[in-house]
Amino acid sequence: MPLPDRAVGPVPVGRTPEEYDRMRRRVLWSMPTGLFVVGSRAGRRRNLMTCNWVMQVATAPKLVAVSVEAGSVTRSLIEGGGGFSVSVLPRSERAVIRRFVKPVQDMELDERGSARSMQGVPVHEVSGGLPCLSSALAWLACEVRHSFGWDEDAGGPGSHVLVVGEVVDAGEGPAASDAGTEEETTAVLQMRDTRLNYGG
Repeated sequence: MPLPDRAVGPVPVGRTPEEYDRMRRRVLWSMPTGLFVVGSRAGRRRNLMTCNWVMQVATAPKLVAVSVEAGSVTRSLIEGGGGFSVSVLPRSERAVIRRFVKPVQDMELDERGSARSMQGVPVHEVSGGLPCLSSALAWLACEVRHSFGWDEDAGGPGSHVLVVGEVVDAGEGPAASDAGTEEETTAVLQMRDTRLNYGG
């Protein structure tokens, strides 16, 4: 079955689309990336989403970029609420990320209306009421400064939208400052620590 043109893109001379696409995916998958949980909120709606395309992109101001699927709940909530959070996870939490590959359906609120668990996982709210995992080594809260899509330049809708936010708050979990803990609970979770493949 031939690959759609948009998935393949331009193919170098002398290569078949299928061969080139397989090789390109292997190279892209070899690039080291973290694995995070991105929180979003607009009004009373909240979501957490597993995301591996997160990185700092400037030092002054402190800017962080996340790439989210164009049609996702997370994109809608980030646009509606104007912010996002990033939970930086320890390796020991590799199993929890699977709970956030689809939109959150199960949320428990406390008596003040703040989220205390999502998908059965303990959370806390940070600046702007954005949800973060309570088991995170560290977290960031960001306000959106720019959003970039590729609709016009790519000749049609792009798969993802790049959102750049300025860090307005940050914190660490107890494990981050606990010098006596094992590497599993202090090392940052990366894509290679799981069997997940996303991208390429």
